[in-house]
Amino acid sequence: MSSEEINDFLIEQNKSMESLYKPVLINHWMSATTGKKEWSEKYERALSDYFANFSEQETFRKISSFKEDKNLTPIQVRQLDDLFNKVIKNQLDKSVVAKTLELEKDISHIFNTYRPTLEGKEVTNNELLDILKSSTQDEERKGAWLASKQVGKKIENNLLKLVHKRNKDAQALGFDNFYQMSLTTQELDIDTVFNTFNQLKNLSDEPFRKIKGEIDEERAEQMDIQIEELRPWHYVDPFFQEAPPVNGVNLDKFYEGKDLEMVVTNTFKAMGLDIEDILQRSDLYPRENKNPFGFCTNLDRKGDIRVLVNMDESVFWATALLHEFGHAAYFKYIDHNLPFILRFHSHSLTTEAIALFFGRMNKTLGWQMRFLDLTEEHLRDEIPAIEKMLQRQMLVSARWIITFVFFERELYENPEQDLNKLWWEIVKEIQFVNPPEDTSYPDWASKMHFSLAPVSYQDYLLGELTASQLQYYIENNISSDLFKPEVGNYLKENFFKYGASLHWNEKIKKATGEYLNPVHFITQFF
Repeated sequence: MSSEEINDFLIEQNKSMESLYKPVLINHWMSATTGKKEWSEKYERALSDYFANFSEQETFRKISSFKEDKNLTPIQVRQLDDLFNKVIKNQLDKSVVAKTLELEKDISHIFNTYRPTLEGKEVTNNELLDILKSSTQDEERKGAWLASKQVGKKIENNLLKLVHKRNKDAQALGFDNFYQMSLTTQELDIDTVFNTFNQLKNLSDEPFRKIKGEIDEERAEQMDIQIEELRPWHYVDPFFQEAPPVNGVNLDKFYEGKDLEMVVTNTFKAMGLDIEDILQRSDLYPRENKNPFGFCTNLDRKGDIRVLVNMDESVFWATALLHEFGHAAYFKYIDHNLPFILRFHSHSLTTEAIALFFGRMNKTLGWQMRFLDLTEEHLRDEIPAIEKMLQRQMLVSARWIITFVFFERELYENPEQDLNKLWWEIVKEIQFVNPPEDTSYPDWASKMHFSLAPVSYQDYLLGELTASQLQYYIENNISSDLFKPEVGNYLKENFFKYGASLHWNEKIKKATGEYLNPVHFITQFF
């Protein structure tokens, strides 16, 4: 084979992929912002067309053959690797793929439009979160928590069908199950990932036990119950993935009357990162039939980047806003001269690292004083609590992610077992949360990621590890003050611009001088 033949093939693949890519994302955006089934159906058709581009056996044969060439350039290698991982997952008959997409579409429509009921009335997810954040009435909290899980029962049957279908499809392609296939085609080694997470679990057991004990004492006092009476609804979110504020501290009050659009713009601007154009294209406030969650999308890999959130004046949504615009900044500063295939993140863990890096900021005293215009006098009583909050959040979040990942692997390796019972066994073992009286309900299924973003959650914790490694390097080599233009310039020049032209771990090494190393996260938070 000639170099010219490989180049011509890659040029054609880039053109095909680009022409099919934007319709997928624009239809997904319209579905999420309107809740209309017609957009869901258009999204499904566009996604089917996109996957069909990677289904040709002759294309797979060529990619496999080209990958054997010893004279490939690094850019050619990265494009062929990316194509190979896409194509191998799509070597199934269109009718087989269509059945999977149909199940995913039905579940997606339910998540986008379903509204839980509480005391006979439809409520929003934000209203349920408000109850879990502020109510001291046990029955009200329990009702809100149970309502947040109703969608899990609604989709349970379809989700289990989808798990079996995904496994069957993966096995037809030569993999043990969908989970193994997903990690392999994401350039993640399953043993490395789980060894890392087991190491983190073991190292964090005692620090987390101490932090969880403090949280439980505070929650029990607030609820006027005994510690042993605490159940999942006594925490501030449905999955105990968010750390409750330190007792007596209400950080939400500092967001009242604040223009969060300006706050987030100023945060990025201080670091030399311009996000105002993205803000103008984004959909930031809740309304009927809009997707109640949040995400960032890079519609054309040329600059049409948008964020969807459902903001109110709270720590939760301020964190989400910083997080999603972290994704947006990463996408914006990828080198547009790269081939379309590589004009993306090298791995989702790398864009999660940046999103998490920014999402941590509003838990720090320095950010609150600078961007919420607070003074030490405002914060005098809260300073010790604020300094403790980030450690709390990192420990709570890490244990939650480990819970999710351990369960998801089991879900695909043995979907016939009693998954509802298993869920609460893992929650108790890792999160130290006492199960509800009834463990036969599919509470886990109400977490959207199990159905619509499968085998991706590990990237959040790998992203946390990367964020700590980047922060350590920045503070020791670039600036001890994160809110300086040179910090943004460092991220643009050493992390963002390379897109997918580097393997994710090579990118981390290039930016920090070493491959991913969990010691920086452990040192920072344990």
